[in-house]
Amino acid sequence: MALKRIEPGKRMSSAVIHGNKVYLAGFTPDKALGKSVAEQTKDVLTQIDATLKEAGTDKTKIIKANIWLTNISTFAEMNSVWDAWVVPGQTPARATVEAKLAAPGIDVEIMVEAALD
Repeated sequence: MALKRIEPGKRMSSAVIHGNKVYLAGFTPDKALGKSVAEQTKDVLTQIDATLKEAGTDKTKIIKANIWLTNISTFAEMNSVWDAWVVPGQTPARATVEAKLAAPGIDVEIMVEAALD
């Protein structure tokens, strides 16, 4: 079974398709770097939507999500954006933890796996 890589880079790909699943890398804010957790979450989810579309799927097919926050006290703020984004009845399995992230100003990172059909 062949692999298809989306935006392969020197260190990692944005996503990898294998079989009937797409595995996304952890996405961090691009345009909202250093802004509120809500703005960062919106930015990350926009990137995820675009990558899922490129892979041939969408957020209704997400199987699993992992979310990292630099401060778990922002959990409700992140959830307010997440809850508005997910489709009721189509929510994935999910875990959210507090963690030190790659660089200052990055306060949220989200990684998902989704079905293609």
